[in-house]
This record gives sequence, structure tokens and C-alpha cells, in this order.
Amino acid sequence: MTDPIRNQKIRDAYQFAKARYAELGVDTDVALTTLQSIPLSLHCWQGDDVRGFESPDADLGGGLATTGNYPGRARTADELRQDLDQTYALIPGDHRLSLHAIYAEPGGQKIDRTEIKPQHFEKWVTWAKQNNHGLDFNPTLFSHPIADSGFTLSSNDKNVRDFWVEHCIASRKIGEYFGKELGTPCVTNIWIPDGYKDTPFDRQAPRRYLKDALDQILKERIDPKFNLDSVESKLFGIGSESYVTGSHEFYMGYAITRKTLLTLDSGHFHPTESIADKISSLLLYIDELLLHVSRGVRWDSDHVVIFNDEVAAIAREIVRLQALDRIHIGLDYFDASINRLAAWVIGARNTLKALLVALLEPADQLHAYERNGDFTHRLAVLEELKAMPWQSVWDFYCLSNDVPIGMDFMAVIDGYEEKALSKRI
Repeated sequence: MTDPIRNQKIRDAYQFAKARYAELGVDTDVALTTLQSIPLSLHCWQGDDVRGFESPDADLGGGLATTGNYPGRARTADELRQDLDQTYALIPGDHRLSLHAIYAEPGGQKIDRTEIKPQHFEKWVTWAKQNNHGLDFNPTLFSHPIADSGFTLSSNDKNVRDFWVEHCIASRKIGEYFGKELGTPCVTNIWIPDGYKDTPFDRQAPRRYLKDALDQILKERIDPKFNLDSVESKLFGIGSESYVTGSHEFYMGYAITRKTLLTLDSGHFHPTESIADKISSLLLYIDELLLHVSRGVRWDSDHVVIFNDEVAAIAREIVRLQALDRIHIGLDYFDASINRLAAWVIGARNTLKALLVALLEPADQLHAYERNGDFTHRLAVLEELKAMPWQSVWDFYCLSNDVPIGMDFMAVIDGYEEKALSKRI
């Protein structure tokens, strides 16, 4: 139910904020138009704890784990889409969805990972078309008997490698299908859990296997209008504490030499290491990046994104580099200890808030100060920005997109929990 008086106050507050930012040479209307054009790729696996639909009793593997048993997990693809519809209605803007291969819908038929085909994702494409969502994709190289050894594409067993190569090739075909059907390129991201729990003797052999396997997967060219390939590193995981085949250095070299995208996950590095500082260097050598915005607590624990210094720094780098057309922004966390829709909405809104604050910087002015060696004025402006009324701009943005303002989104989620989630047993 709308409140005309409150809405008018929000508009008035926006006009005040607009005038304040104009004093710094910032046009808030332009900032909001740019923000409206930025799609986030929400991660489907937050809604069902990364279980997928291969088996109702699926257990995570590959060093992945979800924590908590909050009621209301999506048990079917229809329930997951229903939850996503409610989620997107609480986030301003038009956004995408990232799917894992285990979210195929084979219609009751038992299929293995190497047998997935576009037809198994037709319902997702129909739904995406109806709701103006682009789709991204991920082959699933975990939670499978052939991944139980802890190795997939870097296994010393050729039969194991061949199985996962075939799965990744099939996944690229699905990405191509998404791109053709939806008119927007699908980013198909390859992540593997491979590694050793204890210190290995030979660190290079698995990486040779991985390089050769990736070359096989990417051998067939797919038009980038339809599919973009990306590779994702990790520092360590459960069961791979001492060695991970797909390190940052490995994939950085691979992406540069093979002309793929490189994925940076904000939880996949040392806790004191920020991916924000990597973006400016990598964009000198790599055409496009995929970001997985997450929150590691001491390690890659995939907590819900909050509006902290890390997320703010990532957003600033993207905007200051004018790289919005070269960086794909996705979310990647899974928290089963709280309402799953709230996790999606809180993380997405915080990411968008960080981007908005970055867009409200007087970039030309700050560039000029820096070029001229005027670090005094640079510092003064950067500090003044911290107290500027960006929240009023955000509230107006939500009002303009007809989504809840402030904490109002939680009332909607509470109602949805009572109506739908609480009835799932």
C-alpha cells in the first residue's frame, strides 16, 4: 500500500540530495540512469542450498558446505522460480540469473552430467523470457561420484578428465542456447574443486592436465554474441587446504593466453587480500572479467554480502575505470541459517548501493586533482563524499522502480514466509 505523504517526502529529500551533489559537479539523474542499466546475476543456489534437482537427497561435495536449516528451502524448480519472482520484485532494476548444471529439469528421466542438453533447461528459458532475465551458466564439477577423489579436470585418471571435459562441453552448448534464445550473452563459468589436503610432491602435473582439459573444452569456437567463457580460481577449500590446482596465477595466465574471461570471487583469496586491487591491472591484459561478489569471514565462507569497505572498493574500481561494459557482476553465497529470500535481497541491494555511491563521485574533478598533483583537494573531496546524502538518492531509486523502500522489503518477505515458505516440510 502506497503512502503519498511519505513518497512526497522521499521526492523532496531527493531534490535536496540532488542539489548537494550538484555542488560537487555530480548529476544524480545520470547516476541513476547508469545504475538502472547494470544487471546483477543472482545465483540460483542460494534458494535451495546448492542441492539442485538431480536427487532429492543430494549431498554437497568438493569442499562445499551450507550452514543452517532455516525452513522453506525450495524443493523443486517451480518453487525456486516462485521464490526468485518474489526476490526480483524487491530489487530495483532488471537482473539476471546464474544457473548450475544440476538445476536441469529432465522431466523425471535420469541423466548424467555428460547428457545435459538445452531441452533440459527449456522451462528456465521460458521463465527468463517472461521476466526479462538474462541467464548465465556453470558446469557442476562437484557433488558427483566421479568427483569423489577430489579431482576432476586435473585428475591423473584420463577417464575422469574425459568425463568432466564432456560435461563442460555440454555446458557451453547450453550457454550458447541461452544466448541465442534470450538475445544476451551467457557467461559460462568453469570452477573446479581440485586439490590436495596435504602438501603434494608434484605441483605442476595436475596443472598440465587442467590446461590440456580446458583446451579441449574450449576448442570449438562459440560466437561471443551468445556465450562467453570464464575460468575461476580459488585459494583453498575444505579438503584442498594445501594445494589447489586452479590457482589465481594458473587461471590468470590461462585467461590472458586463451582470451577467456577471468572470474574473481571476493571470497577466494586471502582474507586480507581484496579483489578490488586486482581489477585495474587485469583489465590491461584481459578484455572482460566476471566478479562473484561474496563475503568471506576468515576464509571463503560465502556469507551474505553486506555494504562494507570491500564491496565499496570493488564498486569504486569498476566505476572509476569506466569498466561497466567489461565487467559482469554476479553474486555467490549460500546461507541456510536465515530466510533465503532475505539473503538474496539484502546482498543484491547492498551491491547496488555500493555501485550507486561509486557513481555519485565527481570523477572528472578527482581525476584533475590527481593529474595536477593536488592531493589536498583530492583528500578533501573524498572525505566530504562520505557524509553526502546518498541514502536519499537510493530511496528515490527504489521509489522510481516501484520496489520497497528502507526496511519495507522485510514485511513482504515475512508475509511470503507465512504464506509459502512455512508450508514446505
